[in-house]
Amino acid sequence: MEITLLATLYVLVATYAVLSLVRGLLRRRGQCCYMLDYECYKPPEDTKLDTDSCVRVILRNKNLNLDDYRFLLKTMVRSGIGNDTYGPRIVLEGHEEAPTLPEAYQELDEVFQQTVSKVLASTGVAPSEIDILIVNVSLFSPAPSLTSRIVNHFKLRDDIKTFNLAGMGCSASLVAIHLVQELFKTRDNALALVVSTESMGSHWYCGKEKSMIISNCLFRMGGCAILLTNDRARAKDRALMKLGRSVRIHHGSHDESYSCCIQAEDEVGHQGFRLTKYLVKAAAQALEANLRILLPQVLPIRELVHYKLANALANNPFAKRKTRKARVGLNLKSGIDHFCVHPGGKAVVDTVGKGLNLSDYDLEPSRMALHRFGNTSAGGNWYVLGYMEAKKRLKRGDKVLMISLGAGFKSNTCVWEVMRDLDRPNVWEDSLKDYPRANLDNPFMEKYGWLNDECLNFVRLDEANMWG
Repeated sequence: MEITLLATLYVLVATYAVLSLVRGLLRRRGQCCYMLDYECYKPPEDTKLDTDSCVRVILRNKNLNLDDYRFLLKTMVRSGIGNDTYGPRIVLEGHEEAPTLPEAYQELDEVFQQTVSKVLASTGVAPSEIDILIVNVSLFSPAPSLTSRIVNHFKLRDDIKTFNLAGMGCSASLVAIHLVQELFKTRDNALALVVSTESMGSHWYCGKEKSMIISNCLFRMGGCAILLTNDRARAKDRALMKLGRSVRIHHGSHDESYSCCIQAEDEVGHQGFRLTKYLVKAAAQALEANLRILLPQVLPIRELVHYKLANALANNPFAKRKTRKARVGLNLKSGIDHFCVHPGGKAVVDTVGKGLNLSDYDLEPSRMALHRFGNTSAGGNWYVLGYMEAKKRLKRGDKVLMISLGAGFKSNTCVWEVMRDLDRPNVWEDSLKDYPRANLDNPFMEKYGWLNDECLNFVRLDEANMWG
């Protein structure tokens, strides 16, 4: 009797263990996240913010003087931004001091409607099939929400789950991707649409504080729509990439990191976005903390062991000082093939590249995206990815590391696996022949370098005639 009861108990326990294992495996199958397609926003040609257009915008700001002009010239020359980026229509038409609500809506509607329409058309997905919608615009959060605006325009389902992410800064797109990854764990065979952009025109800075006017020099119009699924049947032979690991780091508890990139008012009440000198250091600290978590999960064990052993020998306290070797860094290329660094500015790209020991080839996509499109905030990583695809760099099995940095201060990363060789026309189609460029200089110094002439310190500038 006791033996029979014990045997029955063992069978029940074994059955429960097997069922738990099967349930776990099935749940894990549903936790996958595939990218079906992405579409970057291509602004109209009449919104190009070339050198002369920039000067016209600057001259409208009557708060600026010669020293401010020189500062802006130096900033633009060093920015890494070219002559073919796009500006918000609000600014180009001279409405930046008093933008209207309809103008702010129109700016975002153009991004939403172009990118979402294209990504749905390219994948053959109907609006009614979308289960999850996430929109991230940091500086503009009206009511009804921007997600509601997209639901209304595309007539999405009544039971759609929507999330409106505001205030996340340039790293918002990867925050949204991570959110999708988590939501997919609770819902099978779902489709998620992520839309990333920024409200530029209605938040243009019209004062003269140097730490705030820098944002006018760096940020440009852009955005992206990304369609994701955890439906393996739908993803088969159609998915571009599969999401692997993703890590988020938030240094908001560090006072200097929190305030290095922040929306604020200057001393006379002009609103804008303040970027302090601590920004690059905050980015480096946040990224280092992020990679300490991510890299052990994505690099091969042999590289991690080699790194530990090499540095243990380098730090050997019993070795003579002259025989000690310099510390050895991780070889990221042992597990990563491509590096999608957020094109936040030349200093940011160069600092990340130096810290990770990346080559000019590795950083080329970020530098070219910055030059061609500028810092498009949360959409920036996707223009970098688009460049890689347009240049036929992305082959099946390749691993792509996306790195985003944004206000908070936040560092978000994720690793994608390319599911098939990628070679499709995209936002780079009309300008790809001009890239890469060995010389990324813009025309500002050539045209306006005379502003640095010391003779101008002793004359009164006639703004109506001095620009020619």
